[in-house]
Amino acid sequence: MLPPVRARVLGDTKVAVVGYPAINLVASESEESRLEVLEGAYSLQCRHWDTADIYGDSEEFIGSGKLEKTGKREDIFLATKFGIVLDSGGMTWSVNGTPEYAEQQLQRSLERLSVEYVDLWYLHRTDELVPIEVTVKAMAKQVAAGKVKHLGLCEVTALTLRRAHAVHPITAVQIQFSPLALDIEHTGLLATARELGVAIVAYNAHSRLGRGLLSCNVGSQKSLEDLDAHDGRRLDPRFSAEHFPAVLAALDGVRAIADAHGATPSQVAIAWVLAQGEDVLVLPGATTPKKIKDNMRAARIELTPEEVDEIRELAKTANAPRKQQPYGPLEPVPETPLLDESGDCVVT
Repeated sequence: MLPPVRARVLGDTKVAVVGYPAINLVASESEESRLEVLEGAYSLQCRHWDTADIYGDSEEFIGSGKLEKTGKREDIFLATKFGIVLDSGGMTWSVNGTPEYAEQQLQRSLERLSVEYVDLWYLHRTDELVPIEVTVKAMAKQVAAGKVKHLGLCEVTALTLRRAHAVHPITAVQIQFSPLALDIEHTGLLATARELGVAIVAYNAHSRLGRGLLSCNVGSQKSLEDLDAHDGRRLDPRFSAEHFPAVLAALDGVRAIADAHGATPSQVAIAWVLAQGEDVLVLPGATTPKKIKDNMRAARIELTPEEVDEIRELAKTANAPRKQQPYGPLEPVPETPLLDESGDCVVT
C-alpha cells in the first residue's frame, strides 16, 4: 500500500507537491524505459506532468498513451508551454509571444498530446517585442474556448506578473528555486506572487545541489583536479580551485542533516524548497521510477525550522557569482513593452 501523497492546490485541483518534468523523457534510452517512467509516475501518484512544445517528442509520447481513451486523462494534471522557438539545430533560440503563434502552438500541443484541453498552459519566456498584456489576452481566449483551464508564466519579473495578472488570473509561475537559486526572493517576484495568490512551481528544485554542488556527486572528489576534464562543473565559478573547499564544507553539513533523516542531500534539497511555503510545488528531475519514488519520499521529510535555516546558511558558503546558464534564469529577466491607454505598444 502506497503512503499518503502530500498534496497542494494548483489552480482548482489538489496535486502531489512533487511533479514529473517530462523534459526528462528526452534523456530516456528506449521507448520501454520512457513508458516505464510514465507508468511509474502514475502508479506512484506523481500525476502533475509538465511538458513543453520544445521538449523533444515528449508531447507526442505522452499522447501516444491515449490518456483520453484509457480513462487516465482526468487523473493527470497536464501542463505544457509555448513561446521558445528553437532553430533547426536546436542550438539557438528566440521567443515568440504573438497571439497568432500562441494559438498555433496550443493547437499543435493538443494534437500531439491527444487531448482536448490542458490543465495549465505557460508562456515559456516573455517576448521583448510583445506586451505581456497582448500575449496573455490571447492565452485567455483559449481558456474561454475550453482548451486551457489555467494560465502560467515562466521566468518573469514581478512587474510582468502583475501586468499579466491584471488581464487574466495567473495560476502559477515556474522558475528555479533552491537554496542556491534564490533570485525570486531578491527581485520581489516571490512577494508579488504571494500577494496575487500565484503558486510557485520550482523546476530543478534539487539541480543546484544534485549537479554536485551539495550532493553526494562530489563525495569522492576533494579538489577541482578530481573532476573529469570534460565535466561541465569546471565552468561553474562555484567549482573554482579557491572555492572548492567551501563546497566540500557545505556538503558535509547538508549530509549530516540528510543522514539524520535517513535521506540523501538531493532529497533534503527538495524538502527545503517545499518548506518555503504552502504555495510551492516542485518538478525535480527523474529518469527512472526509482528516482520518482525517491523524489516523492522527499516530500514526506519534515525539516525543523533550525534545519531549514542551517541549509540556507550552508548554501551561502557554497555559493559564488554564477553565469547565466542556457534555459536558466535570465539575468536580468527582460521586461515586455508597455501599452498606453489606447492599447498601442509603447517601446521602452
